[in-house]
Amino acid sequence: MGKSVHASAGILSAIGKTPLVELCRYSSYSKLQIFAKLELLNPSGSSKDRPALAILESAWASGAIGPATIVVESSSGNMGVALAQACRCFGLRLICVVDPKASPVNVKILEAYGARVDRVVEPDPVSGEWLPARLERVRALRHEIPNSFWPNQYANPANSGAHYRTTMAEVVDQLDGKLDYLFIATSTCGTLRGCSEYVRDRRLPIRIVAVDAVGSLIFGGLNLDDGARLIPGLGAGIRPPLCDPGLVHTVVHVTDLDCIRGCRRLVAREAIFAGGSSGGVMAAIEKLQERVPPGSRCVAILPDRGERYLDTIYDDAWVYEHFGELVEPRLPDEQEANWTVASTPG
Repeated sequence: MGKSVHASAGILSAIGKTPLVELCRYSSYSKLQIFAKLELLNPSGSSKDRPALAILESAWASGAIGPATIVVESSSGNMGVALAQACRCFGLRLICVVDPKASPVNVKILEAYGARVDRVVEPDPVSGEWLPARLERVRALRHEIPNSFWPNQYANPANSGAHYRTTMAEVVDQLDGKLDYLFIATSTCGTLRGCSEYVRDRRLPIRIVAVDAVGSLIFGGLNLDDGARLIPGLGAGIRPPLCDPGLVHTVVHVTDLDCIRGCRRLVAREAIFAGGSSGGVMAAIEKLQERVPPGSRCVAILPDRGERYLDTIYDDAWVYEHFGELVEPRLPDEQEANWTVASTPG
């Protein structure tokens, strides 16, 4: 079958062990102590590096994949990029199925790694969602391609297992177990499931807060009144098999606009250039802070970095086109220029 690539080899050895830092500006103007787990510092730029490596290593060890295998996966961005990196290291070919919401930057990154990008152009006719359409295309490709492998990030236990063994263990170790709330963005629910099971199994007094998108079908309950979600990476058009609502204490729904504000506040306050779901997590903390006891230690897992959102979240013209002018209130020591985050073009 050939020799497997191990996590100790090359660029893959840099996955995990990401820093956890206090968000001093947020903490100084809040009754909470807020920390960020910087998953955006994984080598391909997101928390998806962990499950991408774990899934491929598990499949290789079991004989499910070998040197001639073609990996086929559906991804809105980060998992595709993480798999493209790992597949390149394993010497495997990757077909990544994307939809029109995929960032052009992400598509270029996938192609730079040597992945083949397969685009769906019509949403699912029943639900109107893109994810079911992408998954149907994955099934069709697997039927067409002999010796193909579907990582199935939405159901593969190696996804949540990676976060159980590494992400949550790192957070607990970095804070000596002294944390009260953990805020986690939801999409495949791999991070949510793995971290929550770690907390449950060790009976840790940590409350899990799931951050979902308004209009997402993961936890439901809130509909999107003004069209489809524009920012990928948060929420999903299905309830993933990895989702276990019984492991979650609180769910906070955020809008695309919440994500945009959260991202731009992170840059202005902490100089952290993060992606859309990271902004959603920070917005969720602000939404929930009045219900959290003063002095609580809160950890925000920041899944990815901001370069892939330069043409959306960080583009003033795009923001103005979709949301109008955004002028944020300033903290006492912030310059006004830092808070005019989107102005009328021209």
